[in-house]
Amino acid sequence: MPANAVAAATVNGQGYWPAGSATSRVNPLLRRHVPNHRLALRCPFLSLEVAWMSKPGQMVLVALRKMIASGELAAGERLMEVPTAELFGVSRMPVRMAFRTLEQEGLLVRFGGRGFQVRSVSADDIAGAVEVRGVLEGLAARQAAERGLSTQARATLQQCLVDGDQLFDKGFVTEDDLQAYHDLNMRFHQVIIDASHNPAIAVALARNDHLPFASVTALAVDRHDLAREYRRFNFAHMQHHAVFDALVNRQGARAEAIMREHANATLRYAETFGGGAADTGMKVILPAS
Repeated sequence: MPANAVAAATVNGQGYWPAGSATSRVNPLLRRHVPNHRLALRCPFLSLEVAWMSKPGQMVLVALRKMIASGELAAGERLMEVPTAELFGVSRMPVRMAFRTLEQEGLLVRFGGRGFQVRSVSADDIAGAVEVRGVLEGLAARQAAERGLSTQARATLQQCLVDGDQLFDKGFVTEDDLQAYHDLNMRFHQVIIDASHNPAIAVALARNDHLPFASVTALAVDRHDLAREYRRFNFAHMQHHAVFDALVNRQGARAEAIMREHANATLRYAETFGGGAADTGMKVILPAS
């Protein structure tokens, strides 16, 4: 994704807290999530910190993390304990713990001693995190190839390839197609990580993927240039075919190199396959809650 697309997606407006009760001071973006605040804890942004949190703390953490990753809470948006606690129907302690966890993850920064605000994330920050993801997923692919794929893992990867072929063979993509690709792409990557049988890789990826747009679970697409997006994601899908071939032939070094290069599909290939500047057509596809 071009640098200006990152800026457009992450630097918009300032949160404010109008006069009145604590509830009336809730950020409007947060209020939109009240009906769905009992989020399932299977969210892909769940991390190790959640394990020792209370259930209210887990719920607040997962909800806020997902909103930051999607860009709904933009850089500079202010968050305060009391209104956030009232919004989610919890005490201040779970909110405080969630804020501290998000601060440790680099998603929030302290603001004037009275709360936090969403950290501004630069294009270099995101590019660095994507490069780290490529290294980790490359390691997973190499270890999976060296160990050999199970029958189930091989079948799942093959089905992802078949589903992807059906999406791209018609020569164009719709927004619904990109949503479908997002889901099969997540499955493909997860199978490879699991096939490495190295839990340290999953732990490292979980921490790295908290940065907006750095995770394979967050797919940034330009709805106003679907022709370019077709070229970008069709190429990424061809890389899936290549890495699968390396995996089944037990070619560890080749599988690793392909997966490391594949991480570029998130950022640099947006410029390679069409180059235009992203605008209000940018959309971030995330997993369903």
